[in-house]
Amino acid sequence: MDEKIAPKMGQAEHAAPYDLFDIWFAEAKNKEGAYPDAMTLATADAQGRPSARIVLLKGFDPRGFVFYTNYESRKGRQLAENSYAALCFHWKKMEKCVRIEGVTKKVDGVESDAYFASRPRGSQIGAWASIQSRAMNGRFDLEKRVAEFTAKFGLSKIARPAHWGGFRLVPDRIEFWSEGTFRLHDRQLYTRNADDTGWNVEKLYP
Repeated sequence: MDEKIAPKMGQAEHAAPYDLFDIWFAEAKNKEGAYPDAMTLATADAQGRPSARIVLLKGFDPRGFVFYTNYESRKGRQLAENSYAALCFHWKKMEKCVRIEGVTKKVDGVESDAYFASRPRGSQIGAWASIQSRAMNGRFDLEKRVAEFTAKFGLSKIARPAHWGGFRLVPDRIEFWSEGTFRLHDRQLYTRNADDTGWNVEKLYP
């Protein structure tokens, strides 16, 4: 860890874990090749049954970590039932991992609209055509819906569908993990203070 930004144990500036994540993420983009923004998203339904999948990080700042999806997908339905979720980044070449836990909230419509407008046109049509996580008889079902929405929109601007948008995970726990020899890894845990004024920092046994 860069000593220049290391907080004192037990104390941290509000933005400290985001500053450290920014440094690690920049390193990942330089070293990891494809998809340094890939992260495992773990959710659970109202009964506590978990599921996990890979999604892409689309933005982060002291407000949290943002990803986009179909709100009617399995993960979208689970987040509607249970807003708590976890993220995990694993950067193999760097031998580093970041684990993030907290509550999710939908991003506002303006932010979702702006991101949707930045997507390739084919991806915009796909957001309309895919009934995400639902069963289909075969690939032709999807291709037919893509053709239908392609014809429907023609050359016109494609608006964001109401069932599609962003979530922001607002963390209360962020752990930075670095590979160590003999499996004596380095683990540093940030937990948000109860009064939301900053972060407590602890070193964990590997």
